[in-house]
Amino acid sequence: MTQNHLLDIAQWKNGTGAQGIPSICSAHPLVIEASLLHALRGGHHLLIEATCNQVNQDGGYTGMTPADFRTFVEEIATKVSFPIEKLILGGDHLGPNPWKDLPADEAMAKAKVMIAAFAQAGFTKLHLDTSMGCAGEPVALPDELTASRAALLAAEAEKAIAGRGGIAPVYIIGTEVPIPGGAMEELDVLELTTPEAAIKTIDVHREAFKAAGAEDAFARVIGAVVQPGVEFGNENVIAYESPKAQALSATLEKFDGIVFEAHSTDYQTRAALRSLVTDGFSILKVGPGLTFALREAFYGLDLIAEFLFPGKRPETLTSVMERVLTTDPKNWNKYYHGSEDEQRLQRHFSYSDRIRYYWPQPDVAKAVKDLFDTLAGVTIPETLISQYLQNSYTLVRDGLIEPNAKALALASVDAVLEDYFVACHA
Repeated sequence: MTQNHLLDIAQWKNGTGAQGIPSICSAHPLVIEASLLHALRGGHHLLIEATCNQVNQDGGYTGMTPADFRTFVEEIATKVSFPIEKLILGGDHLGPNPWKDLPADEAMAKAKVMIAAFAQAGFTKLHLDTSMGCAGEPVALPDELTASRAALLAAEAEKAIAGRGGIAPVYIIGTEVPIPGGAMEELDVLELTTPEAAIKTIDVHREAFKAAGAEDAFARVIGAVVQPGVEFGNENVIAYESPKAQALSATLEKFDGIVFEAHSTDYQTRAALRSLVTDGFSILKVGPGLTFALREAFYGLDLIAEFLFPGKRPETLTSVMERVLTTDPKNWNKYYHGSEDEQRLQRHFSYSDRIRYYWPQPDVAKAVKDLFDTLAGVTIPETLISQYLQNSYTLVRDGLIEPNAKALALASVDAVLEDYFVACHA
């Protein structure tokens, strides 16, 4: 088998090139396109991940199976001339979470089918997450049971690719993170993973893999998910504080070939991201922060289009989005609280960016298309870019970004990506 690009990630810190890698957690085609273009400019590998709720054998909320998602990403990569051999696909939180309302045996049976589908589709980074209780179980499970179930999934993935050749997957273990997409409330402080907990996580998984006959898979465990003290809620961000994480970081010295994976690094500063990588949190997962930036661009372009062509569209994008959000609240109403005005603010502008679930909705997708059709062929005046898309203004003035709708939307995502790629490369 060809060696997995991530297999020696723990040694990257000793080199002069990449010292970490961003993990792009989004299924939005413009986010993926911006990410591919950014990696292409630097000659970098690109890691794109799909979660178990987003993509699975039943279609997830995107309607895509793992094989579908691979085709979807590769088609965009081909369009922008990104080399497929530098594309790494990952599966995130792979476990029974989508079916946790079922009894554990049934949920795990579905999780086994799912991870086999990810492995067979050529996803070569698999995060095993079996920490959630299923029907009749506690919300959080003992480490030993979590590890035992994770090992069973790893064994299933290994069985799915046996004899196929190609690149063997690497595995991520550990689950000390909140729900995907950020915390549900305003945050004050976070409890970091203790060194003892990190060590125990790795040790119990090693034993569980051995018991499941999956020692070969454990040899490709390259990372553990821990909480280094970064998170975002609806209204605020907890910034990384390197001194507080030094004891946790030091535990990596006890394990050869393993790094830490940091979830919910969205909205951290470039300096904080660089400190995370330096401290051994070498895999930086980002998702909502990218679609938040894309939404900013869409809303800015919406205002520009309405100023330049007042009344040309039957509805503005923002009015369509508000209508859809209020008539179909299932993706946000459990997470946003407060008065009617406070919920309206959060629906559109929350850091948790649950608005991202609505971009594929037919009325919203049509409104975005109408927006781009309205601005097609339009050279947007610099003064309007200054007013509504100020982050791109200087780059437009310097001739680095074309003053058109798509270029400005991609540039908003690219600005966030730049922080991650700079942080991850020496």
